[in-house]
Amino acid sequence: MRTSYLASLVFALLAGTSLAVNAMPAASTSPSTPLAATAAISEQSGKVSINSANAETLQKELNGVGTAKAAAIVAYRDENGAFTSVDELIEVKGIGKAILDKNRDKLSLD
Repeated sequence: MRTSYLASLVFALLAGTSLAVNAMPAASTSPSTPLAATAAISEQSGKVSINSANAETLQKELNGVGTAKAAAIVAYRDENGAFTSVDELIEVKGIGKAILDKNRDKLSLD
């Protein structure tokens, strides 16, 4: 009788703990927006800085730029340093004159 009473108490304790843990709000697993991504879009001009924007921001803000092209822009910048001109973006694999012309008014070097 004591064994079953003890087993019932242990079960109740574990069940209560399990419920409490599952009822707690989950910690946010989505990455927070990095400060660089926030600063990459100028508040005053609404332009995207190709020297500080991350791939996610480039993909979201520029027309014709998907995941691969945004990653290529960041990789080019990492390998060659900061862009000195918006026209230098043509040197990035996958970025042509048409994409540059579509986005020229959205781009900055800040």
